[in-house]
Amino acid sequence: MAGAMTVDGTIRIDRPMPWVGRLLSLPLLAASSYLLWNVALGLRQDFFGFGRLADDLVPVLVFAGLGLLVGIPGLILLTFRYFVVLNETLRQIVITRQFGPLNIRSSRDLADYHFVSINDDYDPQATTYDVNLCGNKGTEPITLQSFTRRDEADKLASEIGRLLKLPARDYVGTEPDAD
Repeated sequence: MAGAMTVDGTIRIDRPMPWVGRLLSLPLLAASSYLLWNVALGLRQDFFGFGRLADDLVPVLVFAGLGLLVGIPGLILLTFRYFVVLNETLRQIVITRQFGPLNIRSSRDLADYHFVSINDDYDPQATTYDVNLCGNKGTEPITLQSFTRRDEADKLASEIGRLLKLPARDYVGTEPDAD
């Protein structure tokens, strides 16, 4: 179970990448490695006098381009991380999507959010319970974590509600809004 980590008024909630995503990155990285290895072999052959770079320039560029085109999504899938930081002292929410050395951050005001909700996805076969930070109408909710067991979702929602002094509302089993 993933919970909230609290340090000096800052709450950090990690959303782990599913293992399937990490597993899907391996064939992409293998194909990219194969293509880039062939580029390296061709360049080595050209630079040590066994061929001419002018004759091999198009295949080298094509293989290098394909290697990067296949390898970059594999690297993104392998290193993707998503976490939400709730800073109570600054009254700020920072949502971070990170892959490799690239961080994409978006900041929101904590005062716009008024309660923590628990929703389900209405699938009787594989129900997931989402813990969301919600505000008034027009404020986009932030999904903090998804669980397969209801007691884990209740535990995280009550913990976040207690730390942020926000009420926790349970919407499991209710009909979704029209909008």
